[in-house]
Amino acid sequence: MRKNIKITAAAATAALAFGLTACGTSSDPASKSETGANADTSKALVVAASPTPHADILNFVKKNLAAKAGLKLEVKEFTDYVLPNTATENGQVDANFFQHRPYLDDFNKKNNTHIVAVANVHLEPLGLYSNKVKDLKGIKAGQTIAVPNDTTDEGRALQLLAANGLITVKDGVGTNAKISDITDKKGLEFKELEAATVPRALNDVDAAVINGNYAIQAELKPAEDALVLEKADGNPYANLLAVKKGNEKDPRVETLVKLLHSDEVKKFIEDTYQGSVIPDFGPLVNS
Repeated sequence: MRKNIKITAAAATAALAFGLTACGTSSDPASKSETGANADTSKALVVAASPTPHADILNFVKKNLAAKAGLKLEVKEFTDYVLPNTATENGQVDANFFQHRPYLDDFNKKNNTHIVAVANVHLEPLGLYSNKVKDLKGIKAGQTIAVPNDTTDEGRALQLLAANGLITVKDGVGTNAKISDITDKKGLEFKELEAATVPRALNDVDAAVINGNYAIQAELKPAEDALVLEKADGNPYANLLAVKKGNEKDPRVETLVKLLHSDEVKKFIEDTYQGSVIPDFGPLVNS
């Protein structure tokens, strides 16, 4: 069992509300603390993360690398794709590690938040899974495929299906594709679900496109169980470490980036996930 803090969506919402009441908002001078390059390095760096693989990677760093580097690291687990950014924006946590750049950009635009990426860490290839068919040839007209319903991952899922000949979509829509952009469904039906719930729908649909982290949490092995996986080369969906704008130069954040990009973490990811999670320490691509 993991020893770090697990936070459900409901509990996290309550925690955020309490924190804002007790500590004041960012507009309250009494609530302000030193941030960025002036951050107090004696305090723990609190990072919000999805349980797997993000929190697992952070806990490896905490257990094996952080103390030697002089970093106090606290990991808080969140099970959804909204609260980690909300908590980072409100100062309830110092950073988060759960999302890719397209999702982050979309979230900031829709929520008027100010979260910025500081480092890529790994890629979780999106995959198509089924409990009813053994390969792509088994996907036929009349069947139903579940896809994640958030803006970026739905488009990503549809492009995966299109790349493998299961549907066609409008030219130029890219990863912004929506169900309405499908020009030929080839007789397939689609069920749009919150990304975290898609694995639970596997028995109710003929196939499902599942995010890598949720596939692993559902005890699927993407490299073995997926009917097809995204290609890693040139993939823009590297998962990244992010902070609220202004905190990029926090010495604790800079130390964590160095540790996340270490040979030890690379080996941990490769040995633990066997191709289901791929180290990606390449430079950030600004939007």
